Amino acid sequence: MLSTEHHADVVIIGAGIAGLSAAHQLTRAGVTVTVLEAAPYIGGRMATEDLDGFRLDRIGQMLNTSYPELLRTPALSDVALRMFSPGVLVHSEGRHHRAGVTVAAGSARGALTAARALASAPRARARAATTRVHRPRAVRLNSRPPLGNALDQARLHAAFGRLATTPVNRLLARPERPALAALSARGLPARTVDGFVRPLLSALLCDPDLTTSSRCADLALRSFARGRLCVPEGGATALPELLAATLPPGTVRTGVCVTDASISSVGTKEHGEITCRSLLVATGARAAAELLPGLRVPDFHPVTVLHHTAPTAPLTEPALLLDGDRRGGPVAHTTVMSAVDPSRAPAGRSLISSTVLGLRTPPPEAELDSAVRAHLATLYGTSTAAWELLAVQHDPEAVPAMPAPHDLRRQVRLLSGLYVCGDHRDTSTVQGALSSGRRAAYAILDDLGVRPDHGTLQLPTAA
Repeated sequence: MLSTEHHADVVIIGAGIAGLSAAHQLTRAGVTVTVLEAAPYIGGRMATEDLDGFRLDRIGQMLNTSYPELLRTPALSDVALRMFSPGVLVHSEGRHHRAGVTVAAGSARGALTAARALASAPRARARAATTRVHRPRAVRLNSRPPLGNALDQARLHAAFGRLATTPVNRLLARPERPALAALSARGLPARTVDGFVRPLLSALLCDPDLTTSSRCADLALRSFARGRLCVPEGGATALPELLAATLPPGTVRTGVCVTDASISSVGTKEHGEITCRSLLVATGARAAAELLPGLRVPDFHPVTVLHHTAPTAPLTEPALLLDGDRRGGPVAHTTVMSAVDPSRAPAGRSLISSTVLGLRTPPPEAELDSAVRAHLATLYGTSTAAWELLAVQHDPEAVPAMPAPHDLRRQVRLLSGLYVCGDHRDTSTVQGALSSGRRAAYAILDDLGVRPDHGTLQLPTAA
């Protein structure tokens, strides 16, 4: 007989956020689990690189305090969330304008509490904020807000208020079409759509052309209207690390190459054969299709993130800055990350993280850096000549595409004993990855005849 070291009730291939979420749920129910990861680290796309005291995220994926899985996952009750300023800043015609909808200001706990209050009070409305807040140096002084006049702003406020209080099942019952086509039919002025809603959605979905399903776009805007954009303190890797910390020692094995897999066993180069009762494939979509021929491989949205440090921070506010003009350069959105989360940069240093969308094959690093610096100089209204490039993170398959029609709850049970999870089975967000991992764990427990331990709901701590 094989020793228990080479047997587990469930073998999970992939130690990304989805696989670790499933492992967390399974071990809480008393099921033995082994997680195998080919990379030398956990987290997958939510990995964070340490570089001379800077903490650099791989694709800069943002969270939202309204994500239900932040409440449903006990392991994440201690995550410290660092908040962006309410709404976003939009650069348009030489000015910064604050635009957006919030339900709470202040701590992460306050925002999450407000999100729960909204869920129990369907007639509650979010507050809108649209004010000019900053004038960069050496730019034109006469400009109009990207949201249009007062009537246009009122229409936008009403549209976000309806989204914030509309039940999810009603949103999913709406006709489905590409997000950009749906925006033009919402009764919003073209200036408001082009100057604010479109760049906001592009940032939330990592989709510059807005080919994403309108239902997924509505869910993204609903989350934005109900909560606050945020990032985990210390880097994106904080979430997978918290999940992994709840697992028994030795559960996660990194640097393991899987050679073959079946419902009853998994072959590896490093540990030989590991027998199991169930197999869960929790890799990215392409790797999952290689292990399980026949799975659909979606298209992907590439994401390129450039991290710079500057002698002085170009903006002291912890704000997400969007380009409302969409003609000035390659940057879709940027932030002074050290202002949002000071732990990501050494004391006295600033960290500016900027995201470029849609580059299948990026140009040479020097050429890309030059174009991005020129655009950032316009967005922040300051010279970037003294800025230092720390790293360029490029992932051609960063975010699975969700074109219409899109199934938001793809099956995680392929057959009894064989399961698959990941953001490619749900929505292409951290919320979707966590949700698919939990759904897969519950499907496994159901087939094993084990009652899941739902635990006690707790709120993440404030940061």
